[in-house]
Amino acid sequence: MRVEDEEVLDPSFTQPLMKILIRSLCVVALVPALAMAQGGQAQHDAQHPQSARQPAQRQSAARQQSPRQDVGGGHIPPRGPTSARSTPRSAPVQNNNAPARPSYRDRPDHPDAPHVHVTNNVWVGQARRNDPHYHLDRPWEHGHFTGPIGAQHVWRLGGGGRDRFNIGGFYFAVAPYDYDYAGDWLWDNDDIVLYDDPDNPGWYLAYNVRTGTYVHVQYLGT
Repeated sequence: MRVEDEEVLDPSFTQPLMKILIRSLCVVALVPALAMAQGGQAQHDAQHPQSARQPAQRQSAARQQSPRQDVGGGHIPPRGPTSARSTPRSAPVQNNNAPARPSYRDRPDHPDAPHVHVTNNVWVGQARRNDPHYHLDRPWEHGHFTGPIGAQHVWRLGGGGRDRFNIGGFYFAVAPYDYDYAGDWLWDNDDIVLYDDPDNPGWYLAYNVRTGTYVHVQYLGT
């Protein structure tokens, strides 16, 4: 046979083919190694199950140990208070430099202001029926508030202060007797929920979702 009759392979064809074959051989060689590594990790997890669960256990323990906030913190009471009838708010605290005024701190970590418990929705500090501190010569002087009230609607405070604040274009005023109880409210940022006052005509109860405290408010109109 003559040399010129022999078939010669094109190098442009053989070089890519060789690369594919080499890569395939490398993959085949790595498969047993990967299988051995996975088997070793599975055996380690089986021998040390506690170490694998420790992070989740620590997170669960941290959640159980963190104290639950019992006032405020975003809690919204499902309903307002029932009628207090003639039950007084609480026994007054005597102070030589100021008139007697009730205290609402029923626990050391609770605010000294009317507030609602998160755990049982008890309204601490509810005014007695026809409390003289909330007497109005002309109840509902500006009409009844026609907007939504109750736990299903949260209002964002839109500016103002204790004597006149805005929610959604409606204006209210805090009862002067309750001024001190709203001293830490953020009048341009806090969320509040309005409830009916069942005992004192002309007033609503404004509950601060952040602080868990509430005050008596009078509707002033739009």
